[in-house]
Amino acid sequence: MSLILHIEKATTVCSVALSENGKLLSLKEENKGLKHADNITLFIMHVLKESGKKITDLDAVALSSGPGSYTGLRIGTSTAKGLCYALDKPLISVSTLQSLTLNAILKISEESALFCPMIDARRMEVFCAVYDHQLNETETPSSKIIDEDSFSALLKSRKIFFFGDGAEKCKPVLANQSNAVFIDNIYPSAAFMISIAEKKYLKKQFEDTALFVPFYLKEFVDGNKS
Repeated sequence: MSLILHIEKATTVCSVALSENGKLLSLKEENKGLKHADNITLFIMHVLKESGKKITDLDAVALSSGPGSYTGLRIGTSTAKGLCYALDKPLISVSTLQSLTLNAILKISEESALFCPMIDARRMEVFCAVYDHQLNETETPSSKIIDEDSFSALLKSRKIFFFGDGAEKCKPVLANQSNAVFIDNIYPSAAFMISIAEKKYLKKQFEDTALFVPFYLKEFVDGNKS
């Protein structure tokens, strides 16, 4: 048995899910900016109550580990660590870019295509990676300033689907690339952490709760711009 609480707070989306044996029991989320501190505890209480579970029933806590907003990542990490310490339960980290890509893959059946999740990192910069249809990394996560030559080598031979809150601003820049396709309304959600976290739970791929830090990808510059 595995009852896992999933916390996604790396972007403007605040999302909490509860799963049992890899199946979604309850989901509560909204996309209203970075008011995560106000909502995250209420969302946790909601999914537990809706599922008829107690917080002491949890077997693990899964955390969307970034990259993304410094503020959101810090709040989510503090919440997840606090629960793990209080309940003496393991912490599981799930890449925000990977779970975002799973959301897109489940909607698109083109197995030969590549997938590029983009999280806004201000101006023309995005946090991104490239995955194939099996969720294998083709390009590792990085912080990129997007210009007309970005991804040009891959786009010569493969269709790439771009999505996430950083993709919209990249449309005009990559418009000359015929293999660049943009998908709307693909956002981070705790629901798409479930299958990844379940596999890690079964393999006991847990984080050291005391030492764990989010995957910021780039150094903190100005908290007011997070």
